[in-house]
Amino acid sequence: MILTAACPRTGTAWTSTGRPHEARGLKHRPGGTIRVVPVPPVLVAMLRSHLGESGTAPDGRLFWGARGGMLSESVYGRAWHAARQAALGAELAATALARRPYDLRHAALSLWLNASGTPADVAARAGNSARVLHGVYLHCTDGQEDIVSQRIEDALDADASIASSPPDAKASGLAHRRSHPRPCPLICP
Repeated sequence: MILTAACPRTGTAWTSTGRPHEARGLKHRPGGTIRVVPVPPVLVAMLRSHLGESGTAPDGRLFWGARGGMLSESVYGRAWHAARQAALGAELAATALARRPYDLRHAALSLWLNASGTPADVAARAGNSARVLHGVYLHCTDGQEDIVSQRIEDALDADASIASSPPDAKASGLAHRRSHPRPCPLICP
């Protein structure tokens, strides 16, 4: 998807037009810039289906209110809470899990970071800086030490015939370091 502008709801007191929504450039970007957002194939299929059934509003928006205007926050909120209740069930819906639609962004970025292990790529995909990504999402990669160690070991062990260490020795230290809390030795028994 190519994003070219935003139209956030800021309230009538904060816009120059006296209307609750104001067209703006993309957040934290110079005017006139675009942002390319990769979209998974399953979402592309859903959006194409929606476009085929409903088309777009005259101004190009994918979703609009009953009278053709912007979706009101109350309509959006009711739809979100009904979908959340249906998806989670009463017990989980009573918790803070996915309480706001924005929580889905946090879940997505945590998933991407854990799945890829490449913070710079995840930050670019999300439209964040790597610094923001690390500051907000670094905690979600807890427990990745063994995976990272294995990747480093695999990269170092590109040609196994050169290695002279015993087959059970690991460059990354003990195979299950969390059960053996000590610094990584140079040679493991």
